Order: sequence, then C-alpha cells, then structure tokens
Amino acid sequence: MSGYNGTSQTIPWWKEPTKDQWYAYCAAWLGWTLDAFDFTVFLLIMAPIAQEFGVPLIDVTAVFSVTLIMRLGGATASGWLADRLGRRAPLMISILWYSVCNFAAGFSPSFTFLFVVRALLGIGMGAEWPAGAALAMESWPARSRGLMSGVLQGSWGLGFALSALAYGVLYAPLEAWHKGYGWRGMLILGVLPALACVWIRFYVKEPEVWVENKKQQDVNQTQVTLPLFAIFKPRYLFNTLTGCVWMGANFCVYYAIWAMLGTYLQKELGWTPAQVSVPVFWGNIITFLASSFWGAMSERIGRRWALMIPCSIAIPLVPLYLTTTDPSWFLALFLLTICFVGGKDALNPGWLSERFPTEVRATAAGFVYHQGAVWGAAVAPLLTYYAVNQKMGFATPMMYGTVGSLIVYVIAVYLGPETRGMVMTADLEVIETVTPA
Repeated sequence: MSGYNGTSQTIPWWKEPTKDQWYAYCAAWLGWTLDAFDFTVFLLIMAPIAQEFGVPLIDVTAVFSVTLIMRLGGATASGWLADRLGRRAPLMISILWYSVCNFAAGFSPSFTFLFVVRALLGIGMGAEWPAGAALAMESWPARSRGLMSGVLQGSWGLGFALSALAYGVLYAPLEAWHKGYGWRGMLILGVLPALACVWIRFYVKEPEVWVENKKQQDVNQTQVTLPLFAIFKPRYLFNTLTGCVWMGANFCVYYAIWAMLGTYLQKELGWTPAQVSVPVFWGNIITFLASSFWGAMSERIGRRWALMIPCSIAIPLVPLYLTTTDPSWFLALFLLTICFVGGKDALNPGWLSERFPTEVRATAAGFVYHQGAVWGAAVAPLLTYYAVNQKMGFATPMMYGTVGSLIVYVIAVYLGPETRGMVMTADLEVIETVTPA
C-alpha cells in the first residue's frame, strides 16, 4: 500500500531529486505550459473571429466549449495508455497533436473548419495532462511534491501570460499588415510546442514506481484492463465522486473568471488589445506565484486547508472588481483577487495523483480532472447568453458564476481525503481485474 513519509531530511529539497527526476518533471512542465498557450490564446481572439466569419459571438464560444468537452475523451484514452504502456509516449503524442491542430486552425478557410480543428485540438489537450501529471508526480520526492504540484499546475498561468504577451505585442502589427492575420498569427504560433517532443524522446525516462508496478502486474498476471471502471468500485467511489465535484467547481470558477474577460473588457469597457493584455498577463503571473505558494503551504497545513483558505478569502473579493468600471481600480482589485483564487489549482496534479493507486493513477486523475472541463465548457455560452441575449452585461453573470462555484469548490475539498506526506509505492492495490495464465 501507499505509505507516508515520516523521515526527516537533512539535504535541501531541491537537491533530493535525481537528474532523471528533474528531466521527467521538466517534460511535464513544458507540455502543460505550452498546452496553456495553445488553448488560452483563443480566449483573446473570439471577438475578431466572430467579426471575420460573420457569426454571433455565442457561436464562437461554442468552439471554446467543444474543445473543453473533447478533452475528456483525450484524457481518458491517454490515461489508459499511460497506465498500460508508460507515461512518455502519450505525452509526446498529445503535444504533437495539439500543436498541429492549432497550426491548422490558423489557416481556417471557414468557421466550420475552425470549429472542427479546434474540437480535435481538445483531444490532444486533454491527453497531455494525465500523462504529464503522472510522470511528474510519480517521479518527484514526497516531501516537496505539494510545492512542485503548485509550480506545475500554476505554469498554466505562465502559458496564458505568454499568450497575452503575444497578443499585446503581435496582434496589432499583424492586423495592420493584413486584415484578418492578427488572430490567425496567434494560432499559427501554436505549432512551436511540437519541438519539445524531441527533448522528451531523448532525455526523459519512465518513473521507477510505474516501471516496478508494471513488472509486478506482469509477474502476478494481474492486469487492470479497465482502470476507469475500477475507480467507481465501492472502495474508491466516494473519493472519485468528491474529486469530480471538486474539479467541476474548479473549472467553473476558472472560466467564470477568465473565459469572457477579454471580451468583456473590449466590448463593454472599451479597452484596446494592449490594455486587455495587462490584467491577463499580470493576472496569470500572479496565478503562477499563488499556485506555487499554496502548493508549498500544503506541506505545512495539509492539502485540504491549502485549498480551502485562499478560495474562502477570494469569495468576498470577486464582487469588488466586477462592480467597478474604473480601469485602475479594476486592475488593482482583480489582481488582489487572483492572489487568492489563483491558488485553487495548486494541488490538481499532486492531490489527484495521491488519491489513487499506481495501477490506475493516470486514468483516474485524467478522468476526474477532465470531466470537470465538461462542466467548464458550459460556462462561456451561459455567460454570453445572459450577457447578450438577456442584456445583463458580462459582469453580473461572471460574478454569480465565480462566487457560486467557489462555494461548491470549498465544500468538495473539505470532503476529500488528507494525503500530505504520502509516498507513492509500486505495491499492487487494485486487483479487481485478473488476466488468467
């Protein structure tokens, strides 16, 4: 069974991992950060896409939503492959997949083509997370896993910040050079992550805990051929369900804040692309820092409290930035809120990996995380419906969606297990499915 690390360490935490462990972690970090760039750049260019193809804005938000929904299929398939065949191959395939899809989307001749290609991108995007999270968290020592979980997940903010920086610097010149090339250029940049696969292929090894676990499965002729079904067995059911609610609320919080932020600032407050890039860029830098901080705090106060405390503080702050139209006050209050709500993702890789056994870890974490994306997929169309069709404006539905989802989030986290200090082992724990000799 999985154990808990009660041994005091005399060396600094950053010297404890081996070179191979650092390589594995960096591979997952690269995949996730670049994945964020490819996905989030779309959030900043929905308005010009709607204008070029002559479609309602709510139709463009449907592209964003179907991308999120398709993530679940990619994550489940990748998790199964990662549990059966290893963590590296699904990670490389996923990075190539989403890079090529984003590149192709930049040359879309029609809205239908864009819709289809971005939907396919969702498969690769979903496939990256379970393979990368399992690779990083299984490879990393237990005593600093919370911190590095926060750094890993928080690096989504770095990817988002990169897309905001590219948008603020490159969009206007590209658009001035040729009308319509602004948003297309943003998508074409998304092919660059494919280069990371070369490094992963030659320098990254499988985690030792997975290799040993696979040997034990083979020797004992015990294979978990349907890991997704295993996590719904009575032994893991409550853990799985509370994890699903946690992730569902998590995605709803995130997209209530970020999905229509750029559109709201441009269409309702009249901000320019350069102005919009400021809160998006700095908000995501703070997200990275907050996620890293609260991940580190989880090693002191436990996994649950490190998530509940910042999200509880964020609840009364959300209405403050959404009820002002003054640019300076909006920026200050928005960034203050992100200092706390940015910590909500700190333990997505770490806590989800710790909650499930090695035999089913990638599948379980991938499914639980990305079923949340399906809930998050409904957020942008709903916000747009109430803002545009019901003439409420974006601020009010964004506020209700964020606050309500944060409350559900805190409750779900409270109901989850405490796993601080857990040492991942290769011991077989799931034996429901047996392959006869």
